[in-house]
Amino acid sequence: MRPPVVALVALLAAVAGAAGAIVAGRSSDLFGGGTSTVVIRGEATHVVTPPPIVISKPLVAKGFQPTEIYNERIAGVVTIFAYFPGKKPGKEALDEGAGFVVSKAGYVMTAAHVVTAPASASSPGRPAKKVYVQFSNGDRVRSTIVGWDPFDDVAVLKVSPSAHPLIPIPLGDSSRVKVGQPVAAIGTPFGIQNTLSIGVVSAMHRTIPSLTTAYDLVDAIQTDAPINRGNSGGPLLDAQGRVIGLTAQMRTGASGFQGVSFAIPIDAAKRSFSQLLATGQVAYAYAGIKTESLTPTIAKRYGYAKDEGALIDVVAKNSPAAKAGLRPGTKDVVYANLALTLGGDLITAIDGEHVADSDDVLRILAEQFVPGDTVRFSIVRGTRSLVVPVKLGARPLGT
Repeated sequence: MRPPVVALVALLAAVAGAAGAIVAGRSSDLFGGGTSTVVIRGEATHVVTPPPIVISKPLVAKGFQPTEIYNERIAGVVTIFAYFPGKKPGKEALDEGAGFVVSKAGYVMTAAHVVTAPASASSPGRPAKKVYVQFSNGDRVRSTIVGWDPFDDVAVLKVSPSAHPLIPIPLGDSSRVKVGQPVAAIGTPFGIQNTLSIGVVSAMHRTIPSLTTAYDLVDAIQTDAPINRGNSGGPLLDAQGRVIGLTAQMRTGASGFQGVSFAIPIDAAKRSFSQLLATGQVAYAYAGIKTESLTPTIAKRYGYAKDEGALIDVVAKNSPAAKAGLRPGTKDVVYANLALTLGGDLITAIDGEHVADSDDVLRILAEQFVPGDTVRFSIVRGTRSLVVPVKLGARPLGT
């Protein structure tokens, strides 16, 4: 069993086409991150202007052809140079990353942590003072920051379409990604531009710490393709040269890269992109609970009628969940060397969709709901099965 995940159920705002969202708050939604459940839609907050994302043909070569992928897509990959105020007056700090063109209108996607300082309880992050986009031929142009999503670590930049010829990279469908399929990443590791690395998808639906907020990212794509400092925000491509993820993080040991990297699924990035263009920000729903996963062994040991679901550990004071009457755990125990909080409500479904663990709570809320929605949590309380409606709020940034 994996360690309990603190699911900050700060349900991400869902929009049309959003699937595979990647945000949570340590596995629940308490002090700010999360996922959601059965819904009675609130009025009118779901309509977003369709993004001007390019629709282009995928590569038609049979099999996985890294050379063709690189040659066809490199013109759409960019290096990001973000300049922040330095610690001393008149000095600047430089952060480098990667990105890719998604529209001939001049829109570029990258990772939020490349162009912003980390968020805090009172601020969604501090944007870079100046941002430049450099194309594969070395041509560098000024860009503006359209907006960023600190929770899903996605940012959108804008360059003038007349400043440089723009060749967008087509976006794929991360919900169709399978473990074992080959992938290619293009970026600027350690400042070395136009670099290709290849590997396979090692796992799906990973929960990883955020680099920009206190909330975890849910549904990350794991790959063994090397992703190093400077790759962040670049495209992770499938065999047809379609973007299936934004490269985001790596896991390292004393000797450096250890074969474990992560990317934000493109379906989550599309959702962020759409809302950033429409409103300049991304809204995430929030219930205000912290959960951990119930496993069959724990269920049997402590007499639960169900053998899986999400146990509510904590309900934040004055949160939507508290106002709806959801109950937190009351008894701390240690089983198999794991700390557990028992006695609270057990979530088994959200809006009729089965909940197997804490990540499901985060995922469902992130993909399907926005602040203002009323969702129905199916729970087990003692020996009773109940349905509790919860009107979701807006996720606070947290600390």
